Amino acid sequence: MISLATPIEKVPGIGAFFQRKLKKLGIKTVRDLVFHFPRRYEDFSNFIPIRTVKLNEVCTIKGKIIEIKNRRTWKKKMSLTEALVQDETGAIKVVWFNRPYLTKVLKKGDIVFLSGKIAIRGNGLYLSNPAYEKISKNNEFDLSKLSHTGRLVPVYPETEGLSSRWLRYILKPVLSAIKNKIPETLPEEIIKKNNFLPIQEAIWQIHFPDSEKLAKEAQKRFSFEELFLIELYVLRARAQLSAEKAIPFPINVDLIKKFVASLPFKLTNAQKKCAWRILKDLEKPKPMNRLLEGDVGSGKTVVAAICALNVIKQNYQVAFMAPTEILAKQHFQEIAKLYRNFKVNIGLLTGKQDQFYSKKLPNEPVEISRKKLLEKTLNSEIDILIGTHALIQDKVKFGKLALVILDEQHRFGVEQRAKLLKESKTKKQERVIPHLLSMTATPIPRTLALTIYGDLDISILDELPKGRKKVITKLIKPEERKKAYDFIRKEIKKGRQAFVICPRIESKENTLEEETSPDSENSSDLKIKAVKEEYKKLSKEIFPDLRIGMLHGKLSTKEKEKIMKKFKNREIDILVSTSVVEVGIDVPNATVMMIEGAERFGLAQLHQFRGRVGRSNYQSYCFLFTNSDSKKTYQRLSALISSEDGFSLAEKDLEIRGPGDFAGTRQWGIPDLMMSSLKDMKLVEKARESAKEILLQDPYLKNYPYLRKKIKEFGARIHLE
Repeated sequence: MISLATPIEKVPGIGAFFQRKLKKLGIKTVRDLVFHFPRRYEDFSNFIPIRTVKLNEVCTIKGKIIEIKNRRTWKKKMSLTEALVQDETGAIKVVWFNRPYLTKVLKKGDIVFLSGKIAIRGNGLYLSNPAYEKISKNNEFDLSKLSHTGRLVPVYPETEGLSSRWLRYILKPVLSAIKNKIPETLPEEIIKKNNFLPIQEAIWQIHFPDSEKLAKEAQKRFSFEELFLIELYVLRARAQLSAEKAIPFPINVDLIKKFVASLPFKLTNAQKKCAWRILKDLEKPKPMNRLLEGDVGSGKTVVAAICALNVIKQNYQVAFMAPTEILAKQHFQEIAKLYRNFKVNIGLLTGKQDQFYSKKLPNEPVEISRKKLLEKTLNSEIDILIGTHALIQDKVKFGKLALVILDEQHRFGVEQRAKLLKESKTKKQERVIPHLLSMTATPIPRTLALTIYGDLDISILDELPKGRKKVITKLIKPEERKKAYDFIRKEIKKGRQAFVICPRIESKENTLEEETSPDSENSSDLKIKAVKEEYKKLSKEIFPDLRIGMLHGKLSTKEKEKIMKKFKNREIDILVSTSVVEVGIDVPNATVMMIEGAERFGLAQLHQFRGRVGRSNYQSYCFLFTNSDSKKTYQRLSALISSEDGFSLAEKDLEIRGPGDFAGTRQWGIPDLMMSSLKDMKLVEKARESAKEILLQDPYLKNYPYLRKKIKEFGARIHLE
């Protein structure tokens, strides 16, 4: 007997090989398996007699195999499996490419259903690479039992060695065994009000739909369910947070004015407004929970520094977390410059080298032992501690922490903040929670803001500093590559520098994430550019006289820092890198961003890359290279060329491609089906209203124990890890 909690190892028919493959897709239990939804369907419901087939028609035929054999083509060295299949109206040739094993599965005399597209070779029509299903020789078969042909056939997210056909084969018996054991998640009143399919019917119809209408109804039900769970979670989190206490910080107007006057540049109006809004939040005795959303180069760090200084000068501490050690070090140096006249102790907590800017030596960081840095933090001698996730480890204890600033990491709940305080010197006092300021350079569309970030107040920096020149963005055709190289050489001869971005580290990498491109229907056959190969090509063939550097995620932190330092110090002319440079890397002298395989990145990510140049008064350029001739690629890349506004690009990316790449949403564990439904504003609003109604009647969900359990599981998935 199997249940939703049964490990896949205990499911009949799933051996060690497939267990490994399923785990690569994140499938560890029967629950994971049955909620691994199709990403699309093949419509093979068009049953026709062989005599009536037409060129380019997608259809299903039923017939007897008259002959079947393998042969190899002389030119392409390709294996062909050829069969002749006959029904009472005629016969047709069937061809499979590179599947020689089929002659062991399908034999002469077998009765088969075949589903695929009709193609032509010479003067003859043939069925190309069809899906197949064998039936008994007595020709009796219940059409409802078909899984791979003759119906709407589910196509799943796959990995190498694990096909949709195998998933259908294993899912049908599992669903039959488990169908009546799947508990209903949605409250009965919501199901009735929205006319949703009950969960047990919906789970069957999403995998093996009886019609396109029922497939859509099942998809809508599960899309709503995920949205509803998110809305319940964020609304409860907001309510929970508003009941907590925080330390209020009155605005020290004179201090803020003095700090702003000390800056070597003038604040934009957007920076002034956002800083004031945050400072007003910090005045309240309840925890701030705000997201500062600003386009690339809009000056978020300065706004954070203004608000942090107001807290520091009232004798409390600030924790500043960054996603990478490189970025943490960069923030450490930048904050030190901003605070150099304000006597602030600044600590840097990284993997190996911990540093410290003291009030006495504001311009010279000193190496400090981990033990000493932690002692100073506990004794409130460090005013602002900057680092990565290391800041929320058990060994890090603050004396008087009152504000947490997160850069590009937004999921940080009440319990994580409480953890930072629980061992502090104020532990005997009433529980207080630090204020939270999150920052992101990824503009967030409204539907995402209403759902994923629904527990955060949002401030937007929608203005760039004056004097910035628009980055000239161009789509480069394959035949224009040499011209682009010549242009890069000219820029470097002027004293400038360039980035070259590649989607992969090595050409033989074969991960699911890298196999999936935004335009996958057209790009699977393209040679994907890799950093190591591109580095060799550029340094040996294209620019042998220039200094080329290489940066990617497999290098150690020390190696990365060394390379970035050399690039910043102009000891490297061209830096070949993966997306590791996407966030926060600041090299004002770099004026060219060249992106290989641009079709493999989302608009938001491409916009982030482009933001690495144009950070000075020099004219900068972004060159997009692609070999894809997909219409979707052209549509997306044209949107990037015509717009410098990250917010409009975010909306466009959501519309064209879906929200899966926005600000860590890939890490949420939310199905693609639900993510795509974030395009549906009406469904998002309906889920939010339904969640509000339920919580109004039952704030603690006492009458919905299973729903409460699901929300708890969901919360565990999305908190900062």
